[in-house]
Amino acid sequence: MIDLKALRDDPDRFKDGARKKRIAADIDQILQIDDHRRRLLTEAETLRSEQNRLAKESGPQMGRLSAEMKTADAGRKAAIEAELAELRNRPAALKARIQALEGEIQQIDPRLDELLLHVPQPPDPDVPVGAGAEDNVEVRVWHPPHFDPKKSFEAQRGFRPKTHMQLVHDLGLVSFERGVKMSGTRSYVLTGDGMLLHQAVLRFAFERMVMRNGFTPVSVPVIVREECMVGTGFFPAGREQAYHIEESKRGSGYDLFLTGTGEVGLMGLHQDEILDERSLPLKYVTVSPCFRREAGAAGKDTAGLYRVHAFEKVEQVVICRPDERESRVWHAKMIGFVEELLRELGLPYRLLQCCTGDLGPKNADMVDIESWMPGRGDAGPDGAPTGAWSETHSASRLYDFQCRRLNLRVKGESTGGRPAPAHSLNNTVIASPRVLIPLLEMYQNQDGSVTIPEALRPYMAGRDRIG
Repeated sequence: MIDLKALRDDPDRFKDGARKKRIAADIDQILQIDDHRRRLLTEAETLRSEQNRLAKESGPQMGRLSAEMKTADAGRKAAIEAELAELRNRPAALKARIQALEGEIQQIDPRLDELLLHVPQPPDPDVPVGAGAEDNVEVRVWHPPHFDPKKSFEAQRGFRPKTHMQLVHDLGLVSFERGVKMSGTRSYVLTGDGMLLHQAVLRFAFERMVMRNGFTPVSVPVIVREECMVGTGFFPAGREQAYHIEESKRGSGYDLFLTGTGEVGLMGLHQDEILDERSLPLKYVTVSPCFRREAGAAGKDTAGLYRVHAFEKVEQVVICRPDERESRVWHAKMIGFVEELLRELGLPYRLLQCCTGDLGPKNADMVDIESWMPGRGDAGPDGAPTGAWSETHSASRLYDFQCRRLNLRVKGESTGGRPAPAHSLNNTVIASPRVLIPLLEMYQNQDGSVTIPEALRPYMAGRDRIG
């Protein structure tokens, strides 16, 4: 969750951030509850100090009074007994009041935590303000010399392109019917060269990140506890997108959830740990199955490989020192790794600076990468799709948002020797089968075959063609 002290110091920043992200967050109520909680804590601490003072002073007083009792007359004895009773009762009364205060604080804490979990990370000042994806800003475009997305596919290649749906059917690469038969809508079965190409893309991307860019390969659980989803910022806002395994109903102590990205497991690795600053940055990459319910996407991209319930993804995560400049440098580097990979594959792409309304709760900044897909977009005069940019990657800068929730801290010279929440970043390296759409559509030939990009041929037994 966000830094409560930072919220107290500058509540308007968080109010403005929530407004720009179009996320409901009751900052005023948080401040009221927090103020009440702090007053209770102050009173409890004051009473504990009084309790300690009494403990030091009452012993000698009670000893003196007890000694005096032995020689006192009847009237004085009654007064002494009253003083002794008061000395005994005052600590008990203080203890009862402290316990009552602690009980009230314990009742407040869950409500305060719940409200804090809904406060989004404020967007960086240089993020453009906008309502949603339609207000994202194009940063730059790249395409190979032989293909310009601004011109029609047919004009450049000499034939009308097939969609990936037609290609996978004609080449026997995917069976949607069997996938739906087994698992329902948005399901598929990769077959033959379709499965080989899928694996080739994943291996290519994974090995590039490890061998060329120095990332540590890690396997991660894809079934995790709720606290891991909360800690990484996917709950509570994205709860409806996750598949829920209700183990508690079968006698287990906790429920489990299927992750929608390897980021969850990579970040969860160091939950509740204090890292030595000298070990940073940690650069992790994983390839894992991912699961998304796609709730709220009814009727949207229901056909084909674009929006499916299960897929595989190579994901990169960086954990670095709590320094904004360093986070920004890593953000640019991680985007650069993906640009290099897409250029090797020869796929036209563009970078989009996401606006405030498209950032989601956890990001201070996010850059999407979209690949050109000739088979998507509106139909032209001849009824064929005119092509469209479609998201294939997303690069996020989160500062300490996740690490604070995960209690993932770093200690070293930059933190003054005290533990402080680290910074984290993540970016898709490749997600398949979605990336197969531009690969198949961009590399299709007039005879219906598909050329295998040169970068993938070592992972396809040297073959240069499908079909």
